[in-house]
Amino acid sequence: MKPTRTWILVADGARARVLENTGPGKGVSEVPGMEFAEDALRNREIMSDRPGRSFESADQSRHAMEPPTDPKQLAETAFVTGLVEMLDDKFKAGEFDRLVLVAAPRALGDIRKALPKELAQVVYGELAKDLTKVPNTEMEKHLGEVMAV
Repeated sequence: MKPTRTWILVADGARARVLENTGPGKGVSEVPGMEFAEDALRNREIMSDRPGRSFESADQSRHAMEPPTDPKQLAETAFVTGLVEMLDDKFKAGEFDRLVLVAAPRALGDIRKALPKELAQVVYGELAKDLTKVPNTEMEKHLGEVMAV
């Protein structure tokens, strides 16, 4: 019988890595070449221009206009969307059977929104914690909440 390959995505809005588990008692190992990091940019680095200015409708005073969205959040959403697209390709290629999502709460929400239906059906568990800085050797005690490691 072929072992069930479970991939564990450990992510936040700027870093991610993929771990693999091949069954209870086997522990986790890092999937080679599946570690990702975005440069953490500050809002002022993302938005180099000053905000536009506008006249008040009631009088002649002026005020700065706020951007309609948070540029840092947009960058995090784009990073997460790219991760999900890569995971979908790997799943379609048969590289894993189940998926466990471990992510910071906001990133987990972005991941859920980006998951295609086919990939969402193989999500085995979710853990809303930022464990991106936790070493792989300590990951098993955290993953015990959602799967047998």
